[in-house]
Amino acid sequence: MTQRDAVLALTAQRFDGGAFEARLARLVAVKSTSHDAAYASEIMRYFTDEMTPWLGQMGFTVEIHPNPQANIGPILLAERLEGPDLPTVVTYGHADTVLGMDDAWTCGAGPWKLQRDEDRWYGRGSADNKGQHAINLFALESVLEARGGRLGFNIKLVLESAEELGSKGLRRYVETMASRLTGDVFLASDGPRAAPDTPTVAAGSRGSFRFDLVVSPRSRKVHSGHWGGLTTDPGVVLSNAIASICDKRGKVLVRDWLPNGGQGPSPDIRELLRACPLDGGTDDATVEPDWGEPGLLPAEKLYAWNAFIVLAMKSGVPDAPENIVTPTARATCQIRYTPATPPDTFLPALRAHLDREGFSAVRIEKGGVHMPASAIDPTSHWIAFAEQSLRRSLRRHIQVIPCTSGGMPGDVFQDLLGLPLVWVPHGHNSCGQHGPDEHMLVEIARQGVIGMTGLWWDMAMAGRA
Repeated sequence: MTQRDAVLALTAQRFDGGAFEARLARLVAVKSTSHDAAYASEIMRYFTDEMTPWLGQMGFTVEIHPNPQANIGPILLAERLEGPDLPTVVTYGHADTVLGMDDAWTCGAGPWKLQRDEDRWYGRGSADNKGQHAINLFALESVLEARGGRLGFNIKLVLESAEELGSKGLRRYVETMASRLTGDVFLASDGPRAAPDTPTVAAGSRGSFRFDLVVSPRSRKVHSGHWGGLTTDPGVVLSNAIASICDKRGKVLVRDWLPNGGQGPSPDIRELLRACPLDGGTDDATVEPDWGEPGLLPAEKLYAWNAFIVLAMKSGVPDAPENIVTPTARATCQIRYTPATPPDTFLPALRAHLDREGFSAVRIEKGGVHMPASAIDPTSHWIAFAEQSLRRSLRRHIQVIPCTSGGMPGDVFQDLLGLPLVWVPHGHNSCGQHGPDEHMLVEIARQGVIGMTGLWWDMAMAGRA
């Protein structure tokens, strides 16, 4: 057995003996939601009582800094530096969660107590993101133990507490700390695998762009009996405007929004995703082959195309309808976009489309990027390095994807630090994040600690970029 095989066996033994479950249970028990200011002390407790002692045991120096943005949670910086000539990894995670939604849970013991049910660990943050950064740190412990207290590389951890608020303040923080956050590669974990049984490496993440569509032809309500059929109904106009943007099966009709001029993904990306599996979903959401862009594989739609989503709509008072023609209708919309699409083109293209389709009365308000897209070339050295290491450790196919489906703040580290991005997600699409019954699959976690142990072990031989 090689030293590398021995450390993989060690981390598997530690996992199977319950050490990871015990650690995750401690982390989940901290009610570190960023969606309620009353829990600010819990976020700080996550840093001071859980992360600082754990990181300290691994030889990190730990600092907790105030967020540059007022009234937003702090940011933890931990460094473990072994030598200026060694490769340096910048890693990341987020301590904050969404609200617990305590009364809505139907599985487990509620949001703040980790409970295993067969192949699942239930608890808020188990998948997003406590479980994911815990996997990476647990694996790091094994490498330190096997190498007698050394890693063979430097590592810097940024752990924020406002990711669920759009990573407020993170960009300003990293900009301020740029001289201390230099490195060779960004390597972190968030989001879902392509499929639960398929270890995945992602070269970036899709972005999220939001805007409101508003139709407001008058300032006051008018009687539907006296004015219905005579005066503009903003709900009807808005519905038709949305139908001009996207057809009844989800095909985007504003073709200037789409990658590659709407001609489809590049041949290289299509080949990369040709046999890519996807999470089949649950009763609540399943992959529908006829939804979205015709002619694309489901994986191409998710990782190499843009999607239009109506997040919310309102016309009148749905809970208490009145016999009126409402004065205003509003919809909040979203574009999930690939890193290949420049977001500054979205609103001009939409304005031109609406005017061309006869909807000049539809206003566009509050438009802007909610989470920027970011990515590197999926054939890059660092993506290949991660894929080969994981394949060697797990002895199975590793799926490389050009970007994850959800938004993540990799742009901050790419734009400000010039770091190549490598994401190794440990979640799955049906994990229940942002809702009740959030869970992590035990087998994914086990594969995660083994795969990350091998990746950390190999990092010492990666060389400088």
